[in-house]
Amino acid sequence: MKIKEANAGALTNFEVLDFLRSRGASKDPTRVIVPIAPSEFKVYDYLVESAACNQTKEHVKEFLERCKSYKLAKAEVLNIINLRPSALVEIDPIIEESEKRFGEQLEELVNLVVEVLPEPPTQKLPEPESNEVKEDTVDGKNMDENKMETETGEQIDKDQTEPNEDGEQIVVS
Repeated sequence: MKIKEANAGALTNFEVLDFLRSRGASKDPTRVIVPIAPSEFKVYDYLVESAACNQTKEHVKEFLERCKSYKLAKAEVLNIINLRPSALVEIDPIIEESEKRFGEQLEELVNLVVEVLPEPPTQKLPEPESNEVKEDTVDGKNMDENKMETETGEQIDKDQTEPNEDGEQIVVS
């Protein structure tokens, strides 16, 4: 790899991800073969779940060309590419005085982002739980539905308790 200019400026998340991939970062669970530090793998793991994972040089280049007419600051462009806002409410904190500077054009800018930059990967939805009712203890062990756990972690029968004035269950002897 040949360095063109050291410390030339801030990098987009896509450029960092591209760099890490060029060094051998991947979803390899062993992560012992490649010469990448654990901190770099943490960055890689974050970036593959962000909008950067679906971006290409062509996407970034096209966005840079098409957003020139908006006269955005370099930091604003960088943040738009990294965060890929897809609604007005998401772009407002990125652009300083957005309403004053752009007014109606702000919605056009959001549409440009949605059109040019690919969507981030979809978040995995939690698997639906079964209809079976289970109570879990603090330490994650399943508990019989007729029992409850005390502050010390001891399991006792529910019929050994009664509510006090505050509605809390207390153990009766």
